[in-house]
Amino acid sequence: MDGPATEMEREWDQLSSSSSSEGEQTSPSSLYFESERHVSFLEMMYQMLPSYYQSQEINRLTLAHFAISGLHLLGALDRVDKDAVSNWVLSLQAHPRNEADLNNGEFYGFHGSRSSQFPPDDNGVLTHNGSHLASTYCALAILKTIGYNFANIDRESILTSMRNLQQHDGSFIPIHSGAETDLRFIYCAAAICFMLGDWSGMDKEKAKLYILNCQSYDGGFGLTPGSESHGGGTYCAVASLQLMGLIEEDILSKTVSSSRIDVPLLLNWCLQRQAADGGFQGRANKPSDTCYAFWIGAVLRILNGYKFVDKEALRRFLLTCQSQYGGFSKYPGEMPDLYHSYYGYAAFSLLDEPGLNPLWCQIFISISVL
Repeated sequence: MDGPATEMEREWDQLSSSSSSEGEQTSPSSLYFESERHVSFLEMMYQMLPSYYQSQEINRLTLAHFAISGLHLLGALDRVDKDAVSNWVLSLQAHPRNEADLNNGEFYGFHGSRSSQFPPDDNGVLTHNGSHLASTYCALAILKTIGYNFANIDRESILTSMRNLQQHDGSFIPIHSGAETDLRFIYCAAAICFMLGDWSGMDKEKAKLYILNCQSYDGGFGLTPGSESHGGGTYCAVASLQLMGLIEEDILSKTVSSSRIDVPLLLNWCLQRQAADGGFQGRANKPSDTCYAFWIGAVLRILNGYKFVDKEALRRFLLTCQSQYGGFSKYPGEMPDLYHSYYGYAAFSLLDEPGLNPLWCQIFISISVL
């Protein structure tokens, strides 16, 4: 969404250019979650992104998801023009010319931005179809958040063509022209199927086997088989399994689990990620980072192990990353960004912060829209 630059936005550009290498010069961290400042921060991001986001233009749909879903978590979705948002999001979907095109190897999901969306040629053929699994997940999450009627979505094109992206080992590439395969894109595919209420877009059994092959000796999950355990990869694995119905509710109370993952070892790995400063690290021997308060916290919530988190220590850490301008930074004392701000709000929702909408962490959107 574009609009006139506000005084806050101009100040933001100035601050980001002068402070990006020096850290944010702030007053001592607040003792409270500054809800009004966070709403103002997200409103600014929704209306006009500061100039230093230019390099992220291709991910504009993802940035919109962070801003709009963040406003919903903060109880401020009334600041969003829902009709304008739905029209914009729907305009980014790639459409086949006919049913036969759905099996031509391409993916007919959503483009990440207008810059990756090229018009068809004179014969109606998409000469460059850049639709992406992650962008499609974000598009559907936005539409779900604003209450759009999914009966009007071209789900057949999305689901049928999404099968073209699943590889023989069960993993997914995010775009038909080829890219890396890892747990992130299995998660996107599972979340898309779940939101559309139709699992015809993926082979769940193959996906499950790939996920299980990613669990490491220490209990966490790497993004690919044999790789180091990682907070984001662990979330993608566990959330995908539960979305697919392969992890039981309250799994910690089960004597035997049908999911075939090593739950006690996974729980231990997750709890070890809470560091001495109260925050969560994404990998062993790494500093605490705002976003992992969600990634690891959500895994623990799914496993019913969130009760073991030192919530007061986590809250204190997160408040050191809260900016006086609204939003959250990756580390204490740095400038906030949209990515870490959204996951900061999600983390506070897991902490049951008063005034925040509760989060359904398997999709990380508010429970109220499901």
